[in-house]
Amino acid sequence: MAMLEVMGLNVYYGAIHALHDVSFQVEQGEIVTLIGANGAGKTSILHAISRLIPVKSGEIAFSGQPIQGADAHRLVGMGLAQVPEGRRIFSQMSVLENLEMGAFTRRDKGELQSDLEMVFGHFPRLKERVRQIAGTLSGGEQQMLATARALMAHPTLLMMDEPSMGLSPILVEEIFEIIRDINREGTTILLVEQNAHMALSVANRAYVLETGSIVMEGEAAALMDNDQVKNAYLGT
Repeated sequence: MAMLEVMGLNVYYGAIHALHDVSFQVEQGEIVTLIGANGAGKTSILHAISRLIPVKSGEIAFSGQPIQGADAHRLVGMGLAQVPEGRRIFSQMSVLENLEMGAFTRRDKGELQSDLEMVFGHFPRLKERVRQIAGTLSGGEQQMLATARALMAHPTLLMMDEPSMGLSPILVEEIFEIIRDINREGTTILLVEQNAHMALSVANRAYVLETGSIVMEGEAAALMDNDQVKNAYLGT
């Protein structure tokens, strides 16, 4: 049984048919990436899974349970967390308060301190700035905070939407190394990323989207060597 199964997903924005019978799956322990041009439907898929937008038809199952009718806030408690595009941190709160908000739905409050140390291990800069107002952090630090906040929910599946957006090449490398580390420690990851080269370099498998449909899928390494993918997304 796959950790996440999406079957025949259709999403509309008014009269616009945004996702066309999208089907894919994510196995436990994988990094799976969705790549494609702007407007291809990548973020819409994550929003549909997270129940942030309505689904016209199709099925979504997480850990064997159908979730297409679930309330969005209940998904975090089931182990599904998202790092949103644009970070969406609580800019007027401190770094620590943002992290505590990530654990808001958890009942095992006694483990929060050990989890704070875990995220500070991944993001030592956040520990240095733990009392700083989050809106005054740099763009890279805000991306780290958004990721750390999601990890505080103890997800089994972490969905990440454009984690490299607006970051310098050095910070992009750092963020993707952290993504590898998070996965090695047992968190399954569904990654949406405009930087196809970086996404394919960390992923086990990938799906290519064009205008709301999956047009190609396979092992990430194989797609990295595919001439069509090279020409369209890798600039080679």
